[in-house]
Formats: sequence, structure tokens, C-alpha cells
Amino acid sequence: MSAPSVSYSITIRLEITAQPAAVSTVTAVVERAGGVVTAVDVSASGIDRLQLDLTCATGGEDDAARIVEALRGVDGVTIGRVSDRVFLAHLGGKLSIESRVPIRHRDDLSLIYTPGVARVSQQVAAHPEDASRLTIKRNTVAVVSDGSAVLGLGNLGALGALPVMEGKAALFKRFAGIDAFPLCLDTQDVDEIVATVRHVSPVFAGINLEDISAPRCFEIEARLRAELDIPVFHDDQHGTGIVALAALTNALTVVGKRIEDVRIVQSGAGAAGSAILRLLLAAGARDVTVLDVEGVIHHERPGLAPELAAIAALTNPRGARGTLSDAIVGADVFIGVSAPNILTERDVASMAHDSIVFALANPVPEIDPAIAANYAAVVASGRSDFANQINNVLAFPGVFRGLLDARSHKVTDDLLLAAARALAAVVTPEELNPTYIVPSVFHPEVHTTVARAVQEAAQATT
Repeated sequence: MSAPSVSYSITIRLEITAQPAAVSTVTAVVERAGGVVTAVDVSASGIDRLQLDLTCATGGEDDAARIVEALRGVDGVTIGRVSDRVFLAHLGGKLSIESRVPIRHRDDLSLIYTPGVARVSQQVAAHPEDASRLTIKRNTVAVVSDGSAVLGLGNLGALGALPVMEGKAALFKRFAGIDAFPLCLDTQDVDEIVATVRHVSPVFAGINLEDISAPRCFEIEARLRAELDIPVFHDDQHGTGIVALAALTNALTVVGKRIEDVRIVQSGAGAAGSAILRLLLAAGARDVTVLDVEGVIHHERPGLAPELAAIAALTNPRGARGTLSDAIVGADVFIGVSAPNILTERDVASMAHDSIVFALANPVPEIDPAIAANYAAVVASGRSDFANQINNVLAFPGVFRGLLDARSHKVTDDLLLAAARALAAVVTPEELNPTYIVPSVFHPEVHTTVARAVQEAAQATT
């Protein structure tokens, strides 16, 4: 049985006999079946019957079905509609488009559309720089995906990616006031993706690439950055890198170590892993060993793809070989962006004193954080049900807010480092402890602090 989560929350409409212990009886049944009751609402009442909407978190679809069957077996209980709250939240999508100006009468129509709009079109055509002042381009980002690497679910295609990209767009609006629109492309051809984004780019002030599989994502990002005059940001790479570096900065402070001195072992050399490595090295890390599914990446390993050869040239100063269990002995830091349950309890026990473990694979991490915490001084994961969640939402809204406010045309390593330092600094020395190395995404200063740092870094390079 999995731990109950709001991701598998259901609302059960049921009728029960109206008697003093009725509600406590059904809630006890839910809890014995492994659910967690989060709300009980009386939706109707009669002389001898009570209608309830019982909301509970479950561990998954099988657990939800078991809870419903357990309730069905209680004397006097009649089960009605069972609603999956996640699907209810997505009915009709999560976005809408609204006019910023009123359209009340013929005068308004003439101002915002024909004939008045013709003058604005002529102005923008003659002076393209005015598009940022007179159109939605000023504050609009495209969230682009081909659906080839959706969350941890794999290649779901364009339609499968759409709910995620809608969610991303909603987060842009909530945390940075940015109007973002999902563009899920029905192609996974690099040339077609680059051409499509180039063709639609006049509408947008920035491009956020999302859930595009490696290594194609590297080429797509590089080509778009070269061809477009607006910033291109691949969140799976750089958002993860920013938050991971910010969290590591604070974790090292907790254990009293410096990034220049520690030995880091990283599992994962894909999009997120490559970006994390790049920022670690830019921040001063000197001793990093990277592994993929075939083991330690080193320059003598046969058949290295170009991107792995580039990693080999920058890492593994000790000349390590072998498996994760071989490489991690004596390491100060483990960073995982790879696969579930590949790090063992013995592996963590073999690390250096006051070790740091970031098990970021989602939804199942490289090791259960509770087990890692038996040996490591600081533990982080990608999950919201453990302390220290490494969540990209901490980075990308503020990063784009800063880019748009600076009218920036590019994303640089200096800009990413500035974002990571700013995010780390949101956690004050008085707040910092092993279970609080990154702030909540709802912290009131997170996104404004990151945005300000990014804007200043962007303006310093222009």
C-alpha cells in the first residue's frame, strides 16, 4: 500500500443512517483501509438518512477502489458517485484567455479592432521594437514540448503533454504574473521543432522548453538560442540546475564544507544531470564523478557519445571506474537525477561524515529519503511529502520574470548562477537547518528575489 497523497484524492458521495456514530464509523473504515480523510461535508439530510461527501487521500487507484469497497460493506451505507479530484480539477483545462480591455459598444470595437487597430499594425510593422509595448509579446512565454519525456512517464506525445504544459503555464501566471501558453507539437523531429518555434516566435518574449528527451533537447535549445532574439530556457535542464545548486549551497553551509573541497558523485547524465554538472563546475566544484546506466563516465570508456565524452573531459579527476557503489565510497555529496532505488543503505553508510544526499528521481527516488537520513546529515528529494523538495517551480517563474523585465535576449551561465545564489539566500541563517535548505514555493520573497537577481545579471551583460 502506497502512502496517501492528494494526487490520488477522491470524493465519495454516500448515504448513511442518521445516528450519532455514523460519521466516525465511515471515517474509521477509510483510515483502516489506508486512506486519510481530509473533509466530510453534509450535502443533504432527511429524517433518518444523511448524505455525505467524504473526501480522502489514497495511495493510488487500487487503494481508492479498496476504500470504496470497504465502505460499501458497512451496514446502512449506500455508495453514490465517486469522483477523482485530480480529474475534476482538470475538466475543461486549466487556462482561459481574457480581454484586458472592455468591449462594451461600437466605440470600443473601433478602438481595439478595425479600423483603429490598423494604425497599430502599421506602427509595429514599421518599428518592430514596439511589439513589446503594443502587443502581448511583452509578457508572454511559449511553453513548448514534443511530449517525448513527460514527467517520469516517458514518451506520451503532444496530447499527453498538454495537461502538464497547461499546468506549467498556470504556474507562470500564479508566481510571476506571466502569460504563458502551451504549444505541444505533433512532431519529434528536431528540424521541424526548431522551424516551428522559429515561425511562432514573433508572438513571444521567451521560450520555455519542457519535457523534450535527451539528447535532442540539447540540439534544439542550442539551435533556437542561435536563431532567435529572445531568451530560450530548457527548464528540465536549467531550472533543475538552479534549484539543485541553491540547495547544495545551503546544505554545505549546514555541514560546514565548501564546494571547492567536497567530493561529489552524480548519477544521471541526461538533460537535468548535464545542467546540474555545468552549474556545479561554474560554482567552483573540482571533484565530480558522473555515472550513467553503464557506470562511471571516464575518457577511456569505449563508445562514448559526444555529450558523454564532453562530461568525461571535465570530471572524474580521481580516475574512478566501476559502479555507483564503487564510486560513492568516501564521497561527501550524492546527487541523483536518474532512476529509482539504485542507491542502497550500505552505499550511503559508506559516504564521508556529514554527507549530503539529493535523491531527485521522481516519483520514486534513488533511495527512500527516510533511509538515507539514517546516515546522511542532509537529505533532499523531488517529492513534496518529504523535507527539502528540489522543485523547479522555485526557479523558472522568477527567472523568466527577470528576463522579461530586463528585455534580455539570451540566457547565460552567469545569469543561472545569480538565480541560484539568490534562491539560496532566501533562506536566512536563522532559518537554515538540515530540514530547511530551500524555501517553500509559496514563500513571498522567492520569485521576486530570483527575478531581481536575474534582471540585474541580464542587464550587466548588455
